[in-house]
Amino acid sequence: MKAIWNIALLLTMAAATACGNRQTTTTVTFEKAKASKQVQLSGGQEAPTCTVELNVDYATDGNNAETAKAINDAIQLNLFNMKGLSMQQAVDSFASQYTHDYLRDLKPLYEQDSDDELKRAWYEYNYSIDTQTLEGWNGDVVVYLITQDYYEGGAHGISQQLTMNFDKLSGRQLQLKDVFVPGYEARLTELLLKKLMQHVDVSTMEELRDKGYLFSMDMFPTENFMLGEDHITFIYNVYEIAAYAMGSTELEVEYDEVEDLMKK
Repeated sequence: MKAIWNIALLLTMAAATACGNRQTTTTVTFEKAKASKQVQLSGGQEAPTCTVELNVDYATDGNNAETAKAINDAIQLNLFNMKGLSMQQAVDSFASQYTHDYLRDLKPLYEQDSDDELKRAWYEYNYSIDTQTLEGWNGDVVVYLITQDYYEGGAHGISQQLTMNFDKLSGRQLQLKDVFVPGYEARLTELLLKKLMQHVDVSTMEELRDKGYLFSMDMFPTENFMLGEDHITFIYNVYEIAAYAMGSTELEVEYDEVEDLMKK
């Protein structure tokens, strides 16, 4: 079951041309590519299932096909490790491959465990992706937010947020090195550590570690960031700087706090 859903998001991009102050306006629209697939490990009514739900924004050609292609190529590679397909082809292909691998790898094991009701939950798999686009920094950036949830056996599932930031004019994905001047790492790390301590409401590293943060790792500026309208949000998913029980951590840095570190 699949469909392409139009959404009324219109991103207007303006760039000064070489001819005086004349502005060239380019628009890019976003639509949804969806795929939904479920398979069952055996024919029994109570047999475990694998469910895949994908809801992915992609840029349409609009007035700038090259920008849309750059954005979509990056999204497709990041989410599905694919390239050269339409986004609808990519979500369909991923859903089919994921469920195919589930049946291939787990069906023989389940046939051995099917009489053990306690083990049934081990075989209930699910994988979902949902995305949205947000207006970003100075109106020049598209923030692409990905919510990914999956359970593949084990003690618990994983839920995480992943981000991508696109220059509206070129469609190029922005990394920290594109936003900050060379040598930014030490000062940004120090600021993020300060923000983390404020977030957890502690004043020492010992207290921070006692709360389950940075127990076996050091603070770092993550590439998982959002260039929002008013501030930069750095998102750390489970296990990156804290134990699973702490969940994800979002740290907000105002632009004026890092103004001297940012490229002009």
